[in-house]
Formats: sequence, C-alpha cells, structure tokens
Amino acid sequence: MSRVSKDELGDFLRRRRDALRPDRVSATAIHPPGRRARRTPGLRREEVAELAGVSVNYYERLEQARAARPSPEVLAALSRALRLTAAEREHLARLAGQVLPDTNADREPVPDDARRLLDQLGPIPAYLVDERQDIVAWNGTAAALIIDFGRLPAGERNAVRLSFRLRDTLCSAPADAEGEFIRRSAAQLRAAGARHPADRVLSERVNEFAAHSPEFAAGWRDHDVRPLPTLRKHLHHPRVGELELERRILLLPGTDLQLVMYTADPGSPSAAGLARLDADG
Repeated sequence: MSRVSKDELGDFLRRRRDALRPDRVSATAIHPPGRRARRTPGLRREEVAELAGVSVNYYERLEQARAARPSPEVLAALSRALRLTAAEREHLARLAGQVLPDTNADREPVPDDARRLLDQLGPIPAYLVDERQDIVAWNGTAAALIIDFGRLPAGERNAVRLSFRLRDTLCSAPADAEGEFIRRSAAQLRAAGARHPADRVLSERVNEFAAHSPEFAAGWRDHDVRPLPTLRKHLHHPRVGELELERRILLLPGTDLQLVMYTADPGSPSAAGLARLDADG
C-alpha cells in the first residue's frame, strides 16, 4: 500500500468509528468493568478492536497509517464492527488494495440503448453522468429545464461545476437540505476516486471543487460514500416559475453511468410546469 492509501484508509476508519454510536453495538464490548468515562460520542479504538477481534495495537496502527495491508478477513471483521454499508465495505476494500483498481481513465462511449432510454422518458428531464459527474448525454426536456448543455464547452458539462454556477439563480435546496447536493457529490467522487486512482482529471476536479466549496471539502473529508438516490430540489425557472422536484439517480447496469431524472408530484403545479417545458420543446 502506498503512503497515500494508508492515510486514506486510516482516515476512513477513524471517521466511521467516530460516527458509530455506542448504543448501536454490543454492551459487552463497550462497557467492560472499570472503563474510564466516555468523552466522545463515537466508539473508542479499543472497542472497535474488541468487536473486530484484533489487537488494540494493530487497530491503532491501522488508523495511524503504520500497519501493513489488512487481510480480507480483517476487513470483513472491521466492516461488521463498524456497521458499514455495502458501499462503505467496498470503499474500505479498495482503500486497502484488496480490490483491483480500474486505472483506465478513458471515457467509454454512451451505449445506444442508454440514449434511446433518454429519448423515451419524454416529459421527464433526464441526463447521464459518468464517474467524474460529467454530463455525457441528455434529453431535450433536461436542456430546457437546466441549461442548453450542447452550447457549453465539454469541460463545463459537469453536474458539480454547474451546481456552483447555477446555485441561487436557477437551483436551490430546501432549508433543511442546504448544501446536501454538494456533499453527496463529494461522496460520489470519493468512491469514484477509489475505483479510478490513476484518473488525473478526476483528481484535478476534486482539488478544484474542494478549493471552491467548504461544503464539498467537508463532504470529501467525511468519507460518507453511501448512495443517496433521491434529493429534493427547488428550481426558479424563467419560463415556468417555481418548481419543486425530486432528483432521482439510477445506476445503469453494466456501466459506470448514472441516470439522473427530475420528477414532480402527479397533478402538482410543478408537474404542469414540466409538461409545459416538454410541449414548448
């Protein structure tokens, strides 16, 4: 493992340990006799070590980026101890070098059936993003709703970059979800970076976005790679007015592409607004 990989692995373990509440795990492991008073909300290192069946010294060295590459068995035990989701378990394995990374940074062409799917969605605004969050294909309703992607330089057709550009003009979020899109985008790029460690463009994008947005930087540091398939969005469209939409994400099987769709509650003013955009072309 490289020094960078060890640092990433240690940081991920530490943040997942800090995020795990003691009341979610075995009372035997977290309340042994004579244990000192708890000063942090998460688990202690020795508690994780006990739950995973490894020595405290070894687990401390993992978090401090001083241990050798953990075996698949140790990773499985740590995943159970930290209550990791499937996405987090995969991310942990990749950070530990137990999953062969895909170093091919070349972009694959968009499959013809994926383009047909976009056209068949009709009045539903939809586009496809790759692992860099680049928008690689879209339908006419998405262009009418957000921006004419075809008029943008290829480097500007990126969902995260556009969110910075359109924030507080076209797009906004509910008061209780401000910044959630940027944080979730950071999580998606964090997971993509583990799958494509040699992708120089992806690394440059991450550095750019983190320098531009404290929310992105915080989302990146959190290592929260769990998928969030639905997000509420408010749009202030110049032609059809205020829209309240659900941004939904579906993974296209057999590809690294994600289908992003914007839907409205049936019969709502927002649904009528989307229908107007589709009718106007």
